[in-house]
Amino acid sequence: MGEGGEDKARRDRVFLVVVDDTPERAVALRYASLRAARSGGRVALLRVVEPVEQAEWAGIGAMMQQERREEAEALLAGLAAQVKEITGGLPMLIIREGQPAEELLALLDEDPRISILVLATSTAGRGPGPLITALTGKLAGRLSVPMTIVPGGMSEQELDRVT
Repeated sequence: MGEGGEDKARRDRVFLVVVDDTPERAVALRYASLRAARSGGRVALLRVVEPVEQAEWAGIGAMMQQERREEAEALLAGLAAQVKEITGGLPMLIIREGQPAEELLALLDEDPRISILVLATSTAGRGPGPLITALTGKLAGRLSVPMTIVPGGMSEQELDRVT
């Protein structure tokens, strides 16, 4: 690859972080942001909104789904500011509706810009977490990009050292 092609490949490297409601998400976000900053890549944030169960009245279901989407947008906007502080650039923000593992795999199949999936393990002996368990188990054969699993208990200093 020529010099220009190598620079383009580095710029096109996208580190995807799944934004869930676990405290370990902050570790995955920082790791991905530091890696992107040091390699010239970008960060993408994926928030999967689970569908509202069938409501008795369709209008209530639609309103509940709209509220979930607005909450997802607000959450991603706040995290985008953290990513920008570390990388100097805004991340890609993606909101999808469905089951997290299925939507993640669909996104990886659809978007060739995504190069690396970054997830953090849960802490306090709770195991790796449901998404990591699914992606390293029955769904492992469907992954189309490398996955980096970061220990969820890593401190900012440890993350700085390993990135």
